[in-house]
Amino acid sequence: MGVFVVFEGGEGAGKTTQARVLARRLQREGNPAVLIREPGGTSLGESLRRRLKGRSDVNPLSELLLFMAARAQLVEEVIVPRLRQGGSVVCDRFSASTLAYQGYGRGLSLETIAELNQVATGGLQPDLNVLLDITVVSGFARKRDGGKDTFESQATEFHERVREGYLKIAGGAPARWLVLDGAKPKDTISGQVWENVKPLL
Repeated sequence: MGVFVVFEGGEGAGKTTQARVLARRLQREGNPAVLIREPGGTSLGESLRRRLKGRSDVNPLSELLLFMAARAQLVEEVIVPRLRQGGSVVCDRFSASTLAYQGYGRGLSLETIAELNQVATGGLQPDLNVLLDITVVSGFARKRDGGKDTFESQATEFHERVREGYLKIAGGAPARWLVLDGAKPKDTISGQVWENVKPLL
């Protein structure tokens, strides 16, 4: 089995950048790594991503179920086959995002989300979750000018709840989480990530 690493965090935390850096590093080291994102990574997932990110008329429960549908497809179609082949998977968001955004952010039942995550993933968990923690104000200051998606347009209080949720999730399973200061320089963060990923290979 390969290694499954997920990057989590709020808006502007640097997840996408660090996921790309790690995937390239793994490939340079001779590891056939694939870089994916959630929702996305499959035809169904990308279609649902456009719907979820671009529209605000989806109620919270429907939103939750659509995320789960995208996740189930991604796990079966991409993640599990790649891991079984011995390759690594680097993912920009996974199941913890749903707990943070739909649970802590939207206020849906954490127990229900956990149960649905179990079904959608078949019990698959990342070998390492990397949480890039950054203040809400700092995160949005990094975002480029332009239109905001469904989640970016939420009130500051929503994003504060999401951040608090991430920290609670990570604190509850420290063996599977690496919490880093997302405000540090990019190279510093990528170095810390690599030092924690190497022993898993």
